[in-house]
Amino acid sequence: MPASDPGARGRAGADAAWLRQAIELSRCCPRSQSAFSVGAILAGADGELIATGFSRELDPRDHAEEVALAKAGPAAGDDLRLAGATLYSSLEPCAARASRPLPCAELIVAAGLRRVVIAWLEPPVFVRGGGAARLRAAGVEVVEIPGLAAAARAVNAHLLAGDE
Repeated sequence: MPASDPGARGRAGADAAWLRQAIELSRCCPRSQSAFSVGAILAGADGELIATGFSRELDPRDHAEEVALAKAGPAAGDDLRLAGATLYSSLEPCAARASRPLPCAELIVAAGLRRVVIAWLEPPVFVRGGGAARLRAAGVEVVEIPGLAAAARAVNAHLLAGDE
């Protein structure tokens, strides 16, 4: 779509608004010296909120995206709402992790999501990033809004000292 298309501007505005809310959710995370604070929001194609999540919300090993997907329901992969839904995450979904069998990128693909919007690509502090590439390889549209990256990084400043 051309940038002058009102539909494109409307979607970009909605994406930024949802992503700002995900960044605000990341501020709810219990602080950790060994994991990023991340917020995630799952929104339907109709603009309705489906679920939210943040890192360490229910368990010290929780990632924000997996919490939001779990809240969407145990049969989320079969839920027609998710086919057109968008996952908004303050940080690129993980492509690898030690604490659980599946990384968030694989959970997103398994749930049938086709669109993810992120503020910030994961820096190689704990693991290499690559979640966005893994999602794209699986046919998921990944939209990065770098103008919100600084806000997502600020929540995690204690982990980035000397890294940037």
